[in-house]
Amino acid sequence: MPPFRQVGEKQLPNEILYMVWSPKRDLIALANKTGEVLLHRLAHFQRVWSLAPNENTGKEVTSLAWRPDGKVLAFSLADTRRIVLCDVEKAEILHFFSLENVVTCMHWTEVMDPKSAPTPVSLLDEEGSLFLPKLPALPKSYSTSAKIFSEEKADEVTKLLGDKRLNTLVLGGDSGFIELYAYGMYKIATVTQIAGRCLDLCLSSDLKALSVITEVQLSKEPEPIISFFQLDTTLLSDCLPEVTRMARKFTHISTLLQYQKLSLACMCEAWEDILMQMDLRLTKFVQEKSTKTSVQEEFMELLMWGKASPELQSLLMNQLTVKGLKKLGQSIESSYSSIQKLVISHLQSGSEALLYHLNELKGMAMWKQKYQPLGLNVPAIEDAINAVGTFILKANELLQVIDSSMKSFKAFFRWLYAAMLRMSDDHVLPELNKMTHRDVSFVADFLSEHFKEAPELYDQKGQYFNVERVGQYLKDEDDDLVTPPETEGNPWFTFLQNSVHLKESPLLFPYFPKKSLHYVKRLVEAQIDSCLQKPAEVIGNSVHQVVYMPLYKLHPIEGIAPRFSLPSFWNDKSSNLLYVVFTMHSIESSRIYIMRRPTDLSRSVSNWLLAVEFGDLVWSTRNDSNKESHFSFLDVGFYDDEMLTVLLKGHTDKEEKGRILAQLPLSSIYINDETEEEFNLDAGKRIDEQTNQIPVQTVVLENQSRTLENMKAQYLAVNGIRKVSCVLSSNLRHVRVFEMDVEDDGEVDEEEEQEEPESQNVGETKEEMKETVNAQDNSDVNAVASIEKPVSFEDDASSLESIPGTWS
Repeated sequence: MPPFRQVGEKQLPNEILYMVWSPKRDLIALANKTGEVLLHRLAHFQRVWSLAPNENTGKEVTSLAWRPDGKVLAFSLADTRRIVLCDVEKAEILHFFSLENVVTCMHWTEVMDPKSAPTPVSLLDEEGSLFLPKLPALPKSYSTSAKIFSEEKADEVTKLLGDKRLNTLVLGGDSGFIELYAYGMYKIATVTQIAGRCLDLCLSSDLKALSVITEVQLSKEPEPIISFFQLDTTLLSDCLPEVTRMARKFTHISTLLQYQKLSLACMCEAWEDILMQMDLRLTKFVQEKSTKTSVQEEFMELLMWGKASPELQSLLMNQLTVKGLKKLGQSIESSYSSIQKLVISHLQSGSEALLYHLNELKGMAMWKQKYQPLGLNVPAIEDAINAVGTFILKANELLQVIDSSMKSFKAFFRWLYAAMLRMSDDHVLPELNKMTHRDVSFVADFLSEHFKEAPELYDQKGQYFNVERVGQYLKDEDDDLVTPPETEGNPWFTFLQNSVHLKESPLLFPYFPKKSLHYVKRLVEAQIDSCLQKPAEVIGNSVHQVVYMPLYKLHPIEGIAPRFSLPSFWNDKSSNLLYVVFTMHSIESSRIYIMRRPTDLSRSVSNWLLAVEFGDLVWSTRNDSNKESHFSFLDVGFYDDEMLTVLLKGHTDKEEKGRILAQLPLSSIYINDETEEEFNLDAGKRIDEQTNQIPVQTVVLENQSRTLENMKAQYLAVNGIRKVSCVLSSNLRHVRVFEMDVEDDGEVDEEEEQEEPESQNVGETKEEMKETVNAQDNSDVNAVASIEKPVSFEDDASSLESIPGTWS
């Protein structure tokens, strides 16, 4: 019986570019050439869900990364330059953000130090659950841009924060671009110490070292140089509790900013263009009428004498109409009520939560001994607090305008509706005929204030009137309000202007009466972004390069996709060692090179660089006699702390004999650390120029290997926790999944007998592709994710019970 059991095989319709196993569950994430992100289950490679490209993501996926708890999947996109965080259980986009650079690699690490877990008391205080009410969910009818707050529950922030321990998403891109994001959301460091295009990177779990492999193009060299960098990040390690608390606080603030943005977007959707009809009709009336009387005088005459000029009567009865007036009144009332509710329940609640967390952050910044090294700046936080206060004032001003407009429009439409019924000789209800002297005075004040012709407004907006006053607050423009609120005669405003001591007092929030709500929102975002950027700059500047090692010249090999090529990183958390595996195709593909570096640079490690090759074996087949065999490495992955999984191509007398999947224990490589020969690096040369001096360890394939028949395997992805591996063929469409650690229970490997040559599956593949295309054509084009089977996190092992075999 082969040591690895095949549990699934699939021919996929689209080429697979990336595949990564979940660190906790029997799930594998795939990204294909069309920009689709898919999730498959181990058993029979069953698809769980697919996330099609949409306006919030993009079409060119460049990397995948799992959050260490396996509940969130991150993927980067080149065309939109975005990072998207996706909820694995519901296939929903939790969060996304844009970058200036294209991300080429990602790594998501979890800090294992207990100091990164806040105490229960501080956690309650930090989350604000003792003092802040839960944020209400946004209306589903409006939540079109993101789903983070669209559910009935308001614990989405907890889902983004994940575990109490700090986890960090590291992004690498072109031109030495590296950024670190706490919890995948808040940027805690911008690193500028390396050059070249990042191929792979790894942040150690103790936060002491960041290792990067880059492709550097030197002016003197025609081929790029693959280089290794090790960066010292001890500031993060030394200030781990403070970094964790600051990161959680900033993550809350970032999430609240998104909540405010979505709330404002809902308000803009609630405001309808139909509300502008009155202004446009009155402007057209001014342009067409031949009399010298103003619009305001025409309406005043109708109010006082009950008679309208023929031109006004034509405007009201033929253009506005009784039915149109009734519809306009209902639209204004419905729209204003929706906006008013959103301001009170969502905008103000989010602003109060922002003030709470910012003041907590200010208190942290004032503890200079702890937080000053991290770049927290008290004046910058105070500016952000003032900006949020200004936003609250502007939201209250909008509420007053809505309340006043609703009362004025209600009285105006009630009077005008009765007047138009009289013009058409229709029956007027008795309650509409009753108008007190107070009602007449109220309508007269509304006409005198809102129906003034403004020629300067026509030059600016193309209309003479601004009867509707709410929409100007919701327009995303830098221009001043067309009709700002009146401040003359306001006793508080006059008192502040005349007071020398209170005029510039830091205790009072700034007030911008002529600016819109969108303008103040952008001011809040800019001030908070300034607070968030400063720690990222300070921490990033503290990161410094301690190791630079040019590895080899890159000679591209035809048929090898760069995205799958080595190197590969592994962080051994138990020994705090970082392993790097790479090959030098230009020298010899029959060897891999394993470099191990301590995350703590004060330590030294023996045999830090070794070359590994497989010894000669006897390849036995039915037709061949004993022949000497050789192997070349196609791909390598770290199975766990003690094992490498390798994909080999076998050769016999210069004839290719097939592909082999094998396990390579590290114990067979590092047999005796003390007696083996050491490699002394010449810093002035590349590693590929010193290969003759590198100690070579020869290993032999034993029983932990399996020949992959009828498959030109090229790439692999492994998961030692779930004891599985996935092998992808060179055409990027054919995959096989194996259980790697199966006890010999005497069962016959039925999958082996059922394997057929790849050429025989061509017809099956075409049928599957045809079915997939037809299914896509028949699906809803507006659907973002297609979920075939929900993912449950209640019992991690439950999904494995249906798979034949015993797990060890």
